[in-house]
Amino acid sequence: MTVKVAEPTIIEEYITKRLAHYQELALAIHDTPEVSNYEFFAQKTLVQLLTEEGFEVETDVAGHRTGFDARYKGKKSGPTLVFLAEYDALPGIGHACGHNLFGITSILAASSLKQVVDEVGGEIRVYGTPGEEGGENGSAKGSFVREGFFKDVDAALCCHPGYGYSTTGPGLANDPVDIKFYGRASHAAAAPEKGINALDAVIQVFNSINALREHVPSDVRIHGIITDGGVAANVVPEFASARFYLRALSRSTLNEVYEKVENIVKGAALATGTTYEFGLFQNSVDDIIITPSFDQLFFKHLTQANIDQSEIRTELPTSFGSSDVGNVSQVIPTIQPVVSISEEYIAGHSIEFKAAARSEKGLNSIAIGASLLALTALDLLEDPELLDEIKEEHAKLIH
Repeated sequence: MTVKVAEPTIIEEYITKRLAHYQELALAIHDTPEVSNYEFFAQKTLVQLLTEEGFEVETDVAGHRTGFDARYKGKKSGPTLVFLAEYDALPGIGHACGHNLFGITSILAASSLKQVVDEVGGEIRVYGTPGEEGGENGSAKGSFVREGFFKDVDAALCCHPGYGYSTTGPGLANDPVDIKFYGRASHAAAAPEKGINALDAVIQVFNSINALREHVPSDVRIHGIITDGGVAANVVPEFASARFYLRALSRSTLNEVYEKVENIVKGAALATGTTYEFGLFQNSVDDIIITPSFDQLFFKHLTQANIDQSEIRTELPTSFGSSDVGNVSQVIPTIQPVVSISEEYIAGHSIEFKAAARSEKGLNSIAIGASLLALTALDLLEDPELLDEIKEEHAKLIH
C-alpha cells in the first residue's frame, strides 16, 4: 500500500534551483569529449558534483580507473536504488550520443531524490560506468555486474537523450571480438613460397562471414573492419587483424553466432597455415530485459509532465543497437527510457545529434529527465508492494 510521505514539489524545486549549474557542467563535458578509459575530465567533474551534493564517492572501481561509486544512505531503512551515469564520447565525432547529458541527468535525479530520502527511507547510489560506446576497457556495466555491485540493489534507473519521448527499448546483445592471424614474412615477388599470408586469412574470414549471413536469424548483425592488413605490397603480410561486432536479439542466439564465427576463424587459419587469436577485446554486452510495469510507472509521470504530448512515441523501434544497460537488466529491474532533445528525427552518432546534445532543448532535457526519474524512484521508495511486484515480474522474465 502506498504511503505518501514526501512531497514531489520538494524534488521539483530542488531541480529548478540547481539546473543552471548542471547545464553548465553538461556543456563543459560536451566541450571536452573523452573516449572509454580516458574520461578523466568527466569523471572529475561528476565526482566533484556528487561530493558537493553530499554523496560519499569512491573512484577507480570495478576495474575501471574512470568509474565511480557514489552513495547516500537515508536515516531510515528502505530499498536501494541506483542511477546509472554515462559520460564517454565517441572517437572523432565527440558527444554524438548525448552522454554529456546522460550522467548529469542521473546525478540531478539522485540529488533531488536525496532531499526527501531521509524522510522516506532507503539508499541512493550513482554508478559512474565508463565506456558505454565500447573501446579500451569498455562496457563497464558488465564489470559492475560481475564484481557484485548490484547484488544488494533493488532497481536501476537512467534515461537516454534522443528523438521524442519513449519507454525502454530493446537492445541487441553484442560480443566485440578481435581476430588476429600470424604468418611469415617473405618477398612477395622473389620468394612468395616462403611466406605465409596472414591477410589471406583475414579476407577468408570476411568472405565466410558474408556466406554465414544467409544462415542466421534476421535479428543477427555481424559487422567488422580490417585493423591491420600488412606493411608493404611487396612483403607477404606476416600479421593481419580484424575487429568485429557480433550482435543478436538474445544472448542464447549470440552464443551460437560466436561459436560459428570462431569456427570460421579456425578454418581460415587451417586453410592458410597461419596461427590465430580470437576473443573479446572488452566486456560482452547482453540484450535488454524490459520490465513493462517498471516502464509503465515512468510512463505515468511522463504523460503527466508539462511537455508536448505529441512528442511521446509509442511505436516500437524496428532497428536498434546495443547498450551495456542490458547487462544490468539481466540481474535487476532496469529502465532506460528516452527523453527528447529533438522534435525531429536525428540519428544517433551523427553531427545532428552532437548539436542537439548542447542545444537549448537538449540542456532543458536535464530537468525533465531528472524529474521523471526521481519521481519514478520516489514511487518505489514509498510503495514497497509496488517494488516487489516489479521485481517479481522481472524475475519471471529472466527465467
